[in-house]
Amino acid sequence: MAKNDKFVSQIADIETDFPQWYTDVVIKTKLVDYGPVKGTMVIRPYGYAIWENIQREIDTRFKQAGVENAYFPLLIPMSFMTKEAEHVEGFAPEVAVVTHAGGAKLEEPLVVRPTSETIIGHMMGKWVESWRDLPLRMNQWCNVMRWEKTTRPFLRTSEFLWQEGHSVYASAEEAEAETLAMLRLYEEVARDVLCMPVLTGRKTEKEKFAGAVATYGMEAMMHDGKSLQSGTTHYMGQNFAKAFGVQFTDKDGALKYGYTMSYGVSTRLIGALIMTHGDQRGLILPPPVAPVQVIIVPIAQKKEGVLEACSALEARLKKAGIRAAVDDSDNSPGWKFNEWEMKGVPLRIELGPRDIESGKMTVFRRDTLEKSDEYLLFEAETAIFGLLQKICGELYARAETRMHDRIVEANTLEELLRGVDGGNFVRAGWCGCRECEDKVKEFAQATARVMAKENTSERCVACGAPSVHTVFFARAY
Repeated sequence: MAKNDKFVSQIADIETDFPQWYTDVVIKTKLVDYGPVKGTMVIRPYGYAIWENIQREIDTRFKQAGVENAYFPLLIPMSFMTKEAEHVEGFAPEVAVVTHAGGAKLEEPLVVRPTSETIIGHMMGKWVESWRDLPLRMNQWCNVMRWEKTTRPFLRTSEFLWQEGHSVYASAEEAEAETLAMLRLYEEVARDVLCMPVLTGRKTEKEKFAGAVATYGMEAMMHDGKSLQSGTTHYMGQNFAKAFGVQFTDKDGALKYGYTMSYGVSTRLIGALIMTHGDQRGLILPPPVAPVQVIIVPIAQKKEGVLEACSALEARLKKAGIRAAVDDSDNSPGWKFNEWEMKGVPLRIELGPRDIESGKMTVFRRDTLEKSDEYLLFEAETAIFGLLQKICGELYARAETRMHDRIVEANTLEELLRGVDGGNFVRAGWCGCRECEDKVKEFAQATARVMAKENTSERCVACGAPSVHTVFFARAY
């Protein structure tokens, strides 16, 4: 057997060693590599292409909503971080600080951007003067640094890519409405782009963003039943406006402080889709984010007319707006099948002399592993487009069924522990006190992910007092 006919790589068992499975997949599919500085990652071209597709989908929606892109400096004066007390306390353990530059000690240390509320607040204070300047709605695509002790590619790294949107409004009602609107936008992206069901809701005081009045989160269930926070939006009230002098003269001539909010998602979304859809063969990429949506594999490619037919089909699919490619390497078809399956390409077309003669093509679906040779070549564009749409719907439905089947109820801490031990999200009552939230974490190693929209529980799972909120608890990445 030739070298290239062997199984291209070994991946850990997804059921018995999910963390190692994840590491094997992200490394062996060439999504990332480890950077030379501990805790950093190098996003390789295949992984970055996925991020570009996610970025494009989100950015298009931002622009449709009227949000403009801008860019703010990476380095932030330390004095900015100390202006909002809760904010600096929350980020202090994670910040990286620059103390020297140009061979000399700096007069004031500079923080490497962990998030930009402070520097954007400073600039908003310069730009906002009148009610006519409002609302001011901006977003930036950038990198941030948070010095993490335990890291894993895409899920938690010292440096990562993200978008952070920041808005200032004249009223609390407008800022709060924007906070919820961006949460809905993220939920739409999760559903329509990542084919990923999520739970959304308000975070507890313990879990909210440092300096926010209220934080709302988007939680996705991974294959092992753990939760991954996949996006957050924050209503800041006037906390940052007062800290940075974001004031405006209102229509009545009075000088007032603005109301701010912020929102963000990151390259963590790549980790989310890997752990939501992947299987023992590797990645399963949702068609909207797949760098290659269709891989065409020539069969008996040295025979006359085969490569020409494959190239012609590729050109037709590309013209129809489908991301298609031909694998004309000298590897065997079996090697190519395995390689592209591991990389998660949604569809594979096999095209050889007999297919060309019969006017048909053999199509393989990565998500279901189904293969059919009944598709007509002259209808390729329509058939492939329809299949990609079908894959999106069925990927979402499969993940949604799994999530709902693995949400269980608990009335006691013992029931909650059994629930999370079984790889579930646990819906339970909470009295609202911090001590009970801490007790859940200590007893079951689970945290409050989001609060349900309605309180359907009678008693707190930790103390038995009347329930104020129904909360989804889970172990989380």
